[in-house]
Amino acid sequence: MTNTKIYNTQFWLLCTSSLLFFASFNMIIPELPAYLTKLGGAEYKGLIIALFTLTAMISRPFSGRLADKVGRVPVMMFGSGVCFLCSLVYPILTSVAGFLLLRLIHGFSTGFTPTGQTAYLSDIIPAHRRGEAMGLLGTAGTLGMASGPAIGGTLANAFGLDVMFYCSSTFGILSILILAGIRETLQEKHTFHVSILKVETSDLFEPRVIAPCVVMVLSAYAYGAMFTIIPDLGEFMGIKNKGLLFTYLTVASFLVRLIGGKASDLWGRKPVLRLSTSLIVVSMLIIAFAESKLMLIAGVTIYGFAQGATSPTLLAWATDLSHAHHKGRGIASLYIFMELGIGVGAFMSGLIYGNDSANFAITFSVCSFLAACAFLFLTFFKSSVKATS
Repeated sequence: MTNTKIYNTQFWLLCTSSLLFFASFNMIIPELPAYLTKLGGAEYKGLIIALFTLTAMISRPFSGRLADKVGRVPVMMFGSGVCFLCSLVYPILTSVAGFLLLRLIHGFSTGFTPTGQTAYLSDIIPAHRRGEAMGLLGTAGTLGMASGPAIGGTLANAFGLDVMFYCSSTFGILSILILAGIRETLQEKHTFHVSILKVETSDLFEPRVIAPCVVMVLSAYAYGAMFTIIPDLGEFMGIKNKGLLFTYLTVASFLVRLIGGKASDLWGRKPVLRLSTSLIVVSMLIIAFAESKLMLIAGVTIYGFAQGATSPTLLAWATDLSHAHHKGRGIASLYIFMELGIGVGAFMSGLIYGNDSANFAITFSVCSFLAACAFLFLTFFKSSVKATS
């Protein structure tokens, strides 16, 4: 099978929609801590990411079931629609409670769209090219994550937060319009009915993917901490545009995603993951004890390299292990553990940090320790992985 047949128009439309989707909700993240502070909720910064990921995690069994029953495309469109609507509401909020409720609702976006994207990709890409394809799709998302904060920071500084929120909403609707041109790949589709939302115990978790889930939850803790604490750390170090640090992170992730995904196809998922988790350990220690802007940027960049290799490799590994008829469930299970790691990381890092710059070191040292646990698990856990088509 040639590259032309594998990477067709449908695949590139999926990637373009993914870029816009990730740009939409990442655009506003660097400005949210300051926005919440203005509303009088500085002590709730840890909930900005935690609430978002809580809803995403809770919705995964539903999105996985819907992706396997109703279709991949409707699931993706629902998530992008949430981004579109929520970004329209942020400018009219006047209370901390309203803000936190909206963050809870906004989490449905990542609870649905990435699940549908990954299931869709697994339908159109053969197993032996899956890591590479996950890397390409992840690259598109990473471009959105890289450009989003930079665009958001620029718009917020030049025109105010309202313009930034409306731009985020525009990206969400553009993502939906592109998805409208994508052909559904689910063969046995069911008409949506409320009964489909009835989640059985078996829908909550796919036991086949337990190994990548363990690695995901331990490594994703650092991601939650980064997106919660890095804006404050950057400001403490004298970096005015808080979105720039996220740009360094995501550009580094972008540069390594293609290599990391393809490397896991050639040399195996676990060897690549051992390398990437060890880089997370190192990067978190550099950030924890950074004494200059350059040292902080170096730590953030190394973490970007690590995260860029970890994410597509874990997605490919989980897809390898998933049952052919329950790919949505397997992918949703992995994402549940991702959201769990991010949510706990965001909440706990917010508690440990406590708006006290003296606690930056311990906050990121905890991230390093958990990533080391992931490395040890990969080193000593024995499994035989057979990829499924």
